[in-house]
Amino acid sequence: MVEMVKAMSRLGTESAFEVLARATALAAQGRDIINLGIGQPDFKTPDHIIETATKALRDGHHGYTPANGIPELREAVAADIHTYRGVTIDPANVMIVPGGKVTMFFAIQMFGEPGTEIIYPNPGFPIYESVINFTGAKAVPMALHEDTGFSFNADEVLALITPATRLLILNSPANPTGGVVPRAEMDKLAQGLDAHPHVCILSDEIYSRMLYDGHPHVSLLEYENLRDRVILLDGWSKTYAMTGWRMGYGVWPKDLIDPATRLSINCHSCVNASAQYAGIAALEGPQDAVDVMMEAFEARRKIILRELNQIPGFRCAEPAGAFYAFPNIEGTGLSAREIQDKLLNEAGVATLAGTSFGAQGEGYLRFSYANSRDNIMAAIERIKACLSAGT
Repeated sequence: MVEMVKAMSRLGTESAFEVLARATALAAQGRDIINLGIGQPDFKTPDHIIETATKALRDGHHGYTPANGIPELREAVAADIHTYRGVTIDPANVMIVPGGKVTMFFAIQMFGEPGTEIIYPNPGFPIYESVINFTGAKAVPMALHEDTGFSFNADEVLALITPATRLLILNSPANPTGGVVPRAEMDKLAQGLDAHPHVCILSDEIYSRMLYDGHPHVSLLEYENLRDRVILLDGWSKTYAMTGWRMGYGVWPKDLIDPATRLSINCHSCVNASAQYAGIAALEGPQDAVDVMMEAFEARRKIILRELNQIPGFRCAEPAGAFYAFPNIEGTGLSAREIQDKLLNEAGVATLAGTSFGAQGEGYLRFSYANSRDNIMAAIERIKACLSAGT
């Protein structure tokens, strides 16, 4: 039998795709499944973006592109960052990649090795911890708490930093909690990081346009004292309903863009040419489709929050961003995995156990409200019936 490197045994997965596969298999058996597990907008990519990609193909954009992306797209990203974050960046520091995960994979690979430490949010996107473990670095969880709306406490984060810390991963608005870090807490963290110049920061801002109730987006790029060690992660998948296009970008400090480019050349050569032209159309074209989608998410957020809080044994903090609700389900007496499996198998509702996002997720369940109001309401009724039948 062939023998793989030991690092492969440390590589985890993303449970959303496992649950999706199980839900799909049940549906293939004739079961009626409502999927509130996958983090994917139920809107289609706007027509003008699709048309631009089609035109690019017809115009002959079929070949390789620069490893860091075509210049026009990198310039469009820089202009978009100036518009929505108020920060001026050099397009030369932008790296176009096939999906947001690539930026986090590259950053963690760049700083993680045995003997080093990387701090990551917990509960948080599962790939953070998975790739940290893969590198052999020590994964240091930054606990996020329900009573603060799943923001972090800057003093607690700073206290986790040691001489071995290489990278700090932040995510706001956050997956799976919908938490948003207030400016005051971000200010305190940015100031405190002055005492730790050896720490690089990966700021995952993929949900930067998905905020509610007037919450502003606070980008780590805004802090001049951190500009030379912040790696920004963003992309098109959530904002423009382009998950299958596999389009993301990173903004890298000047000293790190060349190593990131070498990783791209070794990994995927370049990003699909026509998709890059679609990316330009998304950023530079009309934004009304984004506004329509966010209005729908806002309405769904109110519905799911109200309904979840009416389920016996559930309580749900109000999500301030993204399109996730993360209710506390301890009152049901079931573990997160038990209730996830029960709802899928008995009620035909796909959700994700909070433990899919780290040990701190025990006692919670993630719902994606990137689904229709009718489906959300039908799912809630099924959940109520399922749990009441078990009492």
